[in-house]
Amino acid sequence: MADNITHQQSADDEIDLRELFSAIWQGKWVIVATTFIFAVAGVFYALSLPNIYKSEVLLAPVAEDSGLNIPGQLGGLAALAGVNLGGGGGDKTGLALEILKSREFIGRFIQKYDLFVPVMAAEGWNRSDNSLMIDSEVYNAETQKWVREVKAPFVAKPSVLETYKEFMEFFSVSQDKTSGMVTLSVSHYSPYLAQEWAKMLVQAINDEMRNRELTEAEDSIAYLNAQIEQTNIADVRTMLFSLIEEQSKTVMLANVREEYVFKTLDPAIVAEEKAKPARALIVILAVMLGGMLSALVVLVRYFNRK
Repeated sequence: MADNITHQQSADDEIDLRELFSAIWQGKWVIVATTFIFAVAGVFYALSLPNIYKSEVLLAPVAEDSGLNIPGQLGGLAALAGVNLGGGGGDKTGLALEILKSREFIGRFIQKYDLFVPVMAAEGWNRSDNSLMIDSEVYNAETQKWVREVKAPFVAKPSVLETYKEFMEFFSVSQDKTSGMVTLSVSHYSPYLAQEWAKMLVQAINDEMRNRELTEAEDSIAYLNAQIEQTNIADVRTMLFSLIEEQSKTVMLANVREEYVFKTLDPAIVAEEKAKPARALIVILAVMLGGMLSALVVLVRYFNRK
């Protein structure tokens, strides 16, 4: 009895499978036509997307000296003066990376080089004359005025925060945990702008860290000189002079070392090939989507009629 039930179930499964293929075969022209339409739509969509080029630069964190060995009773004084006692190379690199991605730093970078139009209004790049294609519904290139229509609290001209968010879609920076190497990349419609921005960002973060530490070192030297005038203890004065010497070395390095926190190992170049879009993949996905959707529709209609 059990064997008969098993055979009957197998027969039913076989019939259902045949029926399934039969339904698909009956609707084969619908599937072919729909897949073809999706394929054509995928081709037109892929061709409508502008090329995006990526420029990368490989950076090495600059090694730091070990610093001074300060006795415990003077360590608090050194910390109060803002003196860097060494051993913080990794922290400096991590700090630089966070600054590099911050709204404040990128915002100043955007304002300094006036990147509002290429970030917010560009929609492509013309290879023949190396010019950007500007969206006329966003920015009028002839009158040099923003004409986009937005709702409050936004205005026609994009804010720094808006531009920062859009810029971060083009920009990325990461550090390899094993080697410590840092990769900074910028993508844009124009390969020349991508390379230029990558170079400028490296220079900007080096200048930012240099200026921060230069200001900190000069303030520390002024504080330590004031402490020297207030004490007559020889050992303390000797230690304070050592701290001033350390800060003077920081001032010297900040003034003479151009690549202060990141050293360029592999500079950014003008990309010759696009990074995206992957047009062939888009078309393949469109064909697969069209085939699956049309087959599903055919099966649903077949079983509804049945």
